[in-house]
Amino acid sequence: MSWIDRLRIDLSQRPPKEVNEARRAKAAVAIVLTSEPTERILMIQRAEIAGDPWSGQMAFPGGRASDEDTDLLATATRETAEELHLVLQPKDCLGVLDDLAPLTPVLPPISVRPFVFTLQRPAPLQPNQEVALATWVPLATLMSADTYRPFVFDRAPSNLTLPGYHLDEGVVWGMSERILTPLLQLITDARA
Repeated sequence: MSWIDRLRIDLSQRPPKEVNEARRAKAAVAIVLTSEPTERILMIQRAEIAGDPWSGQMAFPGGRASDEDTDLLATATRETAEELHLVLQPKDCLGVLDDLAPLTPVLPPISVRPFVFTLQRPAPLQPNQEVALATWVPLATLMSADTYRPFVFDRAPSNLTLPGYHLDEGVVWGMSERILTPLLQLITDARA
């Protein structure tokens, strides 16, 4: 059995923690894994947009739920298609991770549901205006001991030291780091 099959089983056996607070807008992201020719994960860098608190950050494709979405899985697939012209099928969904909400009151009140998808191979990507960069990051790079380390976030009037994944394209930190870290542990466990 492959680690992807084990990951699907592991995700199906653990009910995700949900954030159900009426004051929080709902959103979803798609975490897309591939296994051939090397194991990779899809990451984007958000475009610099005035008023967007996540502007310029390394992230996963996704966004807020809209009225036409039947559920948050539909949100994740719609947003990925809009942002990258990548069409994900529900059959490609391995499962869902725990909902997350921002840890700081400075950010908008939102809850994000991460869905994990698998594709056999990396697909071509055509980023829209919301995405500055789209890349397939090798899992080996993310799991390398020197990739995950603290970084200093310059937030006037003080600096914060936060955990992050240091990639050539940028640092994965904040909510994206909080999604990625438990997922990488689940992948490590599935490979054991």
